Amino acid sequence: MAEAKTDQQTRSFAIEKMTCATCPITVRKAMEKVDGVEEVKVDFEAKIATVTFDPSLATPEAIAAASTNAGYPAHVTREN
Repeated sequence: MAEAKTDQQTRSFAIEKMTCATCPITVRKAMEKVDGVEEVKVDFEAKIATVTFDPSLATPEAIAAASTNAGYPAHVTREN
């Protein structure tokens, strides 16, 4: 039986430069490519991405860098 994923963390990231409806898709896809990222929800209106990840595989810095490298600078806003 698989172990329960109780060690996941969730962080919110402020995302800059999102100006159209396709921007959140690009941000989500970039963040999902980081090993250990389980789920990404992007709120276009609030300019916030909420990411659930395995901290043994991914770091908030790596997740933010993925968005930044895709052209949408990101930084952690809070720990959920």
